Amino acid sequence: MTLQQLRYVTAVADTGTISRAAQQFFIAQPSLTNAIRELEQELGLTIFHRTNRGVALTPEGEEFLGYARQVLAQMELIEEKYLGTAPVKHQFCVSAQHYSFAVEAFVELLREYGGEEYDFRIRETQTYEIIEDVAKLRSEVGVLYLNHDNETVLRKVIREHDLTFTPLFTAKPHVFVSASSPLAQKKALTLDDLKPYPRLSYEQGEHNAFYFSEEILSTLDSKKDILVRDRATLFNLLIGLDGYTICSGVISEALNGPNICAVPLLVEDAMQIGYLTHKQVQPGRFGRQYIEILKKYTKQI
Repeated sequence: MTLQQLRYVTAVADTGTISRAAQQFFIAQPSLTNAIRELEQELGLTIFHRTNRGVALTPEGEEFLGYARQVLAQMELIEEKYLGTAPVKHQFCVSAQHYSFAVEAFVELLREYGGEEYDFRIRETQTYEIIEDVAKLRSEVGVLYLNHDNETVLRKVIREHDLTFTPLFTAKPHVFVSASSPLAQKKALTLDDLKPYPRLSYEQGEHNAFYFSEEILSTLDSKKDILVRDRATLFNLLIGLDGYTICSGVISEALNGPNICAVPLLVEDAMQIGYLTHKQVQPGRFGRQYIEILKKYTKQI
């Protein structure tokens, strides 16, 4: 296996066709096809399905691609540092539940280490997708929570995906509400206080069992339920409908403005918020730096 073969695989995956990837390397299409077939034979796996419309990664090919990208990223850093090559476009991706501190850490990482060119991504996404992203090395780091309701199931899923969960901090439940909501006038809220108001939650797609819910106490009945996909929509509905969502209580006014506030919820529960990493692959330079920034931010919480 050679670095060039890894470059071929990533180019084909990115372009979706062998012909366009061959043009990038100024080589004949049959030469590129043979190089990939030789790699597949050597590894004993099928990386791509060939179709009339191009190529598609197999599940085992998708996993291999994650490892290949890690190797190439490290090689580019070595070449940049020791061989005097032009600065590379640095790449990094993190997947997270909808936490403002995760976004703040991402912003600081970019400000300090982004360089002149970069391709950094933050995916605020569904719980199961966070686990899959880190397992398939689409993301170096994932951020989510465990509590007594979901811990047994989520730890099993995390183990099955060959991941490690490292705690950052424990948060007491709070309720996000509009600053103009009647709920915002109270020092603390009970579950009975919430009953007349719409409950907002992040949808979880196919994996919609309560174990994957981003909100604790998701099994409790609510007469008014609204599911959303993104944080901006959720906050707009909090303000427009006097809705609420149950959360960690960690919010950044600098990022989210003064119109949302967090009120303590009087329940016996807690959220252990932490990060996921892959057991078989150490986080790269930016992954390690992001984790250190996360630790710094969460010490202040």
